[in-house]
Amino acid sequence: MAASNRRPVCAVVGVGPGLGAALARRFAEQYAVALVARGEDKLTALAKEIESTGGKAIPVCADVAKAADITTAFDKIRRELGEVDALLYNAAMRPFGKLMDTKPSTFENTWRVNAFGAFLAAQEVVPAMLKRGSGTIIFTGATAGVKPYATSAAFGPAKFAMRGLAQVMARDLQPQGIHVAYVNVDGAIDMPFIRERFPQLGADDMLKPSAIAETYWHLAHQDRSAWSHEVDVRPFKEKW
Repeated sequence: MAASNRRPVCAVVGVGPGLGAALARRFAEQYAVALVARGEDKLTALAKEIESTGGKAIPVCADVAKAADITTAFDKIRRELGEVDALLYNAAMRPFGKLMDTKPSTFENTWRVNAFGAFLAAQEVVPAMLKRGSGTIIFTGATAGVKPYATSAAFGPAKFAMRGLAQVMARDLQPQGIHVAYVNVDGAIDMPFIRERFPQLGADDMLKPSAIAETYWHLAHQDRSAWSHEVDVRPFKEKW
């Protein structure tokens, strides 16, 4: 952690108007937060909002599908905030399509955003976590990482890859003090895009971003005698 910054550092990778923003706001209550995503304007606006309430946040523009962007992003985070204490990997690309509807480029890009980016981001933060013997890494999963539907020809394999990465990392890193968790978000998250695409869904049919963020907060602060790895969150009405 930078000497001038007394707060622990949280990197939220994949900051949109839904869960990413909710995670940033929740963790900014006690952490200095790096907001990582494409789209400088939206990141700057959220950073200003957090700063206006006494928090610390910096916008970090990056395309997580590109290795060079990940490297540059974490170089900036370390330089301006310090080493990362909590990595929340929330970046996602969610195309709909069956096998023959899915372009090879869509399959590859979906894997890059969901799994490859998670791999690269983890490699950026783990060395410092190992050195101090502590840290938290949480991946945002989805139903498709457990039970993909026929229309998840690209998304399902990508989330399976992320889930596998989380398990590999947990078995490797948890005995060394780094908590690795995978959150299966089993249902639609309440945000403008989802309301537009699925107008039939009511408030009780969707997960509130702020409520999911509370689960991440709990995971990041569990006593190491009782760590969770895979956690499901779903609306009370969801069939599963």
